[in-house]
Amino acid sequence: MPSSVPPYVGYPAPTPGLGLGWTRVADVLRQHVTFEDVARIWVFPLLRHDGREWGTAVVAKRATAERFTVLTAKYMLSTRGRERGQARVELEEVGEGPVHVVLDVVSGVQQRTGDGEPPVEIPPELWFSRDDDESAAET
Repeated sequence: MPSSVPPYVGYPAPTPGLGLGWTRVADVLRQHVTFEDVARIWVFPLLRHDGREWGTAVVAKRATAERFTVLTAKYMLSTRGRERGQARVELEEVGEGPVHVVLDVVSGVQQRTGDGEPPVEIPPELWFSRDDDESAAET
């Protein structure tokens, strides 16, 4: 029988897109995409099990005025033991198309994960700043 107790009883629920795992995703994403290119970001509810945390995000990157490149960003973070704090991040380009295709990809990811909760859209400013683009241009 599934538990009806929310996973964060006694603790504040994490802010979508914030935390050590998402910080690692943002670091990798900033190496490949500029702030100006990011149109939208969706983060999916975290999965925690056996001292590990998994997170998935979908990023819509501007390809042209009407088309977007769709990226998925995934991480696995060790939360206990000797490997605590170590993370593996994967960034993958999964397609390109108009905005309705991006929304279909987001919906498809939700269906494949079997998660009843929809993803949360976060502002790109949460992971990027205009200063990131200026720093990248200087190097």
